[in-house]
Amino acid sequence: MLATTEALAEFIKKQLSQYQDEIKVDEIGAVTYLGDGIVRASGLNNAMYGELVQFENGVFGLIQNLERDDVGIIVLGDYDEISEGDTVKRTGRIMEVPVGDDMIGRVVDPLGRPIDGLGEIHSTENRPIEYKAPGVMQRKSVDEPLQTGIKAIDAIVPIGRGQRELIIGDRKTGKTSLAIDTILNQKGQDMICIYVAIGQKQSTVRSQVETLRKYGALDYTFVVEAGPSEPAPLLYIAPYAGSAMGEYFMYKGKDVLIVFDDLSKQAVAYREISLLLRRPPGREAYPGDIFYTHSRLLERSAKLSDELGGGSMTALPIIETQAGDISAYIPTNVISITDGQIFLLSDLFFAGTRPAVDAGASVSRVGGAAQTKAMKKLSGTLRIDLASYRELESFSQFGTDLDAATQSKLNRGRRTVEVLKQKLHQMLSVSDETVIFYALTKGYVDNVPINDITAYEEDLIKKMHAQYSDLMKEIQEKKDLPEGDGLDQAVKEITDSFISTLKSNNPNAAGKIANQISN
Repeated sequence: MLATTEALAEFIKKQLSQYQDEIKVDEIGAVTYLGDGIVRASGLNNAMYGELVQFENGVFGLIQNLERDDVGIIVLGDYDEISEGDTVKRTGRIMEVPVGDDMIGRVVDPLGRPIDGLGEIHSTENRPIEYKAPGVMQRKSVDEPLQTGIKAIDAIVPIGRGQRELIIGDRKTGKTSLAIDTILNQKGQDMICIYVAIGQKQSTVRSQVETLRKYGALDYTFVVEAGPSEPAPLLYIAPYAGSAMGEYFMYKGKDVLIVFDDLSKQAVAYREISLLLRRPPGREAYPGDIFYTHSRLLERSAKLSDELGGGSMTALPIIETQAGDISAYIPTNVISITDGQIFLLSDLFFAGTRPAVDAGASVSRVGGAAQTKAMKKLSGTLRIDLASYRELESFSQFGTDLDAATQSKLNRGRRTVEVLKQKLHQMLSVSDETVIFYALTKGYVDNVPINDITAYEEDLIKKMHAQYSDLMKEIQEKKDLPEGDGLDQAVKEITDSFISTLKSNNPNAAGKIANQISN
């Protein structure tokens, strides 16, 4: 009995030694207004901007307005079951999303919840959706190419790891296809890819996911989706959530590619939220901070210094224009934030030039620093030459009497346009692109009829890999032109063989081929 009493006393002493006189206080408010996914609540006097709050039904909200008598909250989910008078509780946490390797290969919503039916995502880490962008001293210059596998991009508007390159154009001009092909080309490049679908049709997103799965890209890619039927707040936070998930990898020293498809719809969602929160409208009814909304998002993409691990996050934001008007409010905002733009032109697209890159309006502010040595040597004046060809082509329509120099420029320009055409999901390696542009710049393509240039490219690449594999391997590894005249002899031999085959297949067409070459 005595032993039992002593043991009990010892247990009580131990419990008392661990006792902490701590009072936990939850700050709870009440919903005073509800409408269109916007809630006003009173009683949350110490609430913070961007803080996560929870309603009675378990749905979360994000504080966006701090006013004298109440706070404005955007509801992150189904707001049908919320009603006036319901309680809302502060969490004391700035909004976070789960991050980690388990995200790869999955489709999630902007809150990090899986929506692909493949089970739960077991993530042990979270990151805030809003995070301060790296400062100047935390960055380093962009000097490593991000190969898209698309000839027109790698040659004219090269993209570097850590760059922000805008893809802009009208609806149905191939913006998403260009971004998806860039993701597909990162296979084996040690790159984590994120595709953020903002307001895209679910059928479209499903199609893109199936494309990624078909080509094995889901091994290094995940998708963040906020569909058009979702509340505006989810469309608004989707790109921030995607950036937070990408930053996890960037700060671990890895390279990340993130696509925002598209920020036009995010701007519309933010305009809707702001107007419902009764913020004063500005130009085109957008709030005054719409520029800051995009700038604080895109500034998070960077090439980090070696002290921070040397990771990078490359952003490809997409903006949809109306009738090609790049001087509209949102396009000009995002153009001024990014490091260049790829402008896709409707007229070129419908004329069969795909990708429909407008060489005159497209630019990369990183330029040659984001190109391989070989591509830099071969594509030096390509963008200017192509833009001048477009002008010369328009001028030549008014007259038929052209001098030899003008005719020569037109012939080279037509072949350049044909060479830059590329089929969907048929990306090229560094060595393939290098050989094709070598044949173009050295004048070998000038001897090929325009209608046969696609067949010539395929023949050139096939025979270079079969007969000159050592040259191709050297170009791929060194990213530079091989020394000596081996490449020149190889391209000349294959070109002569191709033209001879054309003539032998149709002996009576020799004159026709010569006419095609001159035209």
